[in-house]
Amino acid sequence: MRALLAIETSCDETSAAVLDGPSSIRSNVVLSQDALHAPYGGVVPELASRQHLSSIVWVVRQALDKAGVGMRDVDAFAVTQGPGLIGSLLVGLSFAKALAYSFGRPLFGIDHIEAHIEAALIEHPEAPFPCLALVVSGGHTSIYLLEKELEYRLLGRTRDDAAGEALDKVAKFLDLGYPGGPVIEKLAAGGNPDLFPFGSPQMTDRSLDFSFSGLKTAALRHIREGGLNKTHPRLPDFLAGFEQAVCRAVMENLKRATNLHPPRSLLLSGGVARNARLRRAFEEFARRLGSAFFLPSPRLCTDNAGMVGALAWKRFLRRGEGGLDLALNAYPRSILPPTVLRKKKKKS
Repeated sequence: MRALLAIETSCDETSAAVLDGPSSIRSNVVLSQDALHAPYGGVVPELASRQHLSSIVWVVRQALDKAGVGMRDVDAFAVTQGPGLIGSLLVGLSFAKALAYSFGRPLFGIDHIEAHIEAALIEHPEAPFPCLALVVSGGHTSIYLLEKELEYRLLGRTRDDAAGEALDKVAKFLDLGYPGGPVIEKLAAGGNPDLFPFGSPQMTDRSLDFSFSGLKTAALRHIREGGLNKTHPRLPDFLAGFEQAVCRAVMENLKRATNLHPPRSLLLSGGVARNARLRRAFEEFARRLGSAFFLPSPRLCTDNAGMVGALAWKRFLRRGEGGLDLALNAYPRSILPPTVLRKKKKKS
C-alpha cells in the first residue's frame, strides 16, 4: 500500500491525514471549530455537523496537497466510525464511503477511542505489552487494557461527564471562555490547590468507572458560597484545587487498575493529556510504579486524522486488504465500541 487517506469528524475538529506507514504521517490537517462554539461555552452538535459539511472538501484537499499525492495515489481510506456526535460522524463517514466507492478502494471504519490510544504508540512503537491506556478527553474518560497490539479490553469509563467536559462546564459557569480546560490550566498555574477541598469520587460497586458529576457539583457550590467570579482574587486557588481534584480522580482509578492488571507500560492520551498537571501526575506515578510510560506529543493529543490512519494501517498489516462495506454506520458515544461488544458476547 502506497498511501492511506484518513478522515476524522467525531466532534468539532475536521481533520484529514495522509500516511505511508503506521508511524509515517505525511500530512495531518486539523481545522478547529473553537471560535464557532465559543459564544455558547460548548459544542453545539447541529453547528458542528454543518461546519464539517462546509469544511471537509477543503481539509481533504489540503491533506493531499501537503503530502504531495493525488487521490488516485491513495490505496485505502479510513474514517472515524464512533463514538462521537452522530451528525458529525455521519459527515465524515458518508464522505469517506463516497470516495472509497468512487475509486474502488477499501475503507476501514475506526473507533475513536482506540485511535486515541494509537496516538501514544505512533511516536513510541516500542511500548511493551501488556499496557494500560488512560484516555482523557472532553467526551471520554476510559481505561483500557491492551494485552497485545490491536486488542482492547475496556476496564472502566465515565458514567456521566468526562474529565474535560467537567473542566469546560466549570469554565462556562465562571464565564472564562471556551475551551475551558486550557483556560483553567493557565489561570490555575499560580494557585494553591490545597485551599479549596474536594473529595475523591468513588463508585459504590468498586468498579473502575469514573464519575465527575459530583466534583462538578462541589465546584459550583464553592463558586456560589464563596462568591467566586473571574475577577475574584482567590480564583486561581479554586481552579488549581478543582484541576487537581479531577487529576486525582483519574489517577486513583489508574492506580487501582495497575493493582488488578499489572502492566509493563502505561499510556496516556486524549485532549486532556495536554494538561501539564495531569502529565506530571501520570509521569510521577509511572516512575514510582517502575513502569515504562508513553505520552503523545500535544499535536497528537487532540482529535486528528493521523491517529485514525495509523490504526487503520496497522489493521491492514495484520489482516490484509479490507473491503468496502456500504452498510458501515456511525455509532454515538452512548454505546460500547464494536470490539468491546464482541468480547462481551464471547464471555456470555
